[in-house]
Amino acid sequence: MIFRARHFQFVFPRPIILMGVVNVTPDSFSDGGCFLEPTKAVDHALRMVEDGAEIVDVGGESTRPNATPVPESEELRRVLPVLEQLSPRLRVPISIDTRKPRVARAALQAGAALVNDIRANREDAEMWEVVAEAQAGYVAMHMQGEPATMQIKPAYGDVVAEVEGFFAERLTRLAAAGVPSEQIILDVGIGFGKNLEHNLKLLAGLNRFTRFRRPVLLGVSRKSFIGQLFGTEVGARLPAALACACWAVETGVQLIRTHDVAATGQAVRMMENILNHRP
Repeated sequence: MIFRARHFQFVFPRPIILMGVVNVTPDSFSDGGCFLEPTKAVDHALRMVEDGAEIVDVGGESTRPNATPVPESEELRRVLPVLEQLSPRLRVPISIDTRKPRVARAALQAGAALVNDIRANREDAEMWEVVAEAQAGYVAMHMQGEPATMQIKPAYGDVVAEVEGFFAERLTRLAAAGVPSEQIILDVGIGFGKNLEHNLKLLAGLNRFTRFRRPVLLGVSRKSFIGQLFGTEVGARLPAALACACWAVETGVQLIRTHDVAATGQAVRMMENILNHRP
């Protein structure tokens, strides 16, 4: 299995890929306000790469539950200075975390290689046309609803089967829009239009999504379902996130999106070493 994002290529099987998160936002649930200054954001990204990140995911709009949408102009103002400074200094791909096609296009022109799209549930094809034109990588994430409404009584008959069906349909539509499967990563969207039970069922069923022969990305870092389970604040959720990351290795997931690159890297490398020595 191969994943391509512009001039970058990853060939699987291989060690799990860590995607480091850089939120250039004032209101993200975890690190909002920490990296608004472009120099701070760039330094943070470079440290993540030193710690083992093989993809850096830069976002300029919070998509936490009930988040207020950010105007396109403001999102561009936040992310473009970071991308322009970071791109010449990195040898790993940069991902732009956006749901806006024009932001994606500008970010790709500034050196990004992937688009991480929480709105893969979109009906229009504009974003996919941008991705196809640039031959960029594309993270297709499952979400029920929109960030402002997604946690208002999310409902599924069978959440794992419904996310499977969504991926099958999206892969077909993306191919029709000119985005081949080799450019696509799948993300089950933990916490995006899912309650605690839905999230746990998706985690338990992660191996079901490997049937698409596309890399699967898991993002659980510091998310609220961990707080619901253990009553922990954002800064105290790393142990549970590491448990999820190790479980993901066992189920065949290929990428982990994380705020805590060094700790996550050590955990998943340990898990990989154990599995490599399994009789």
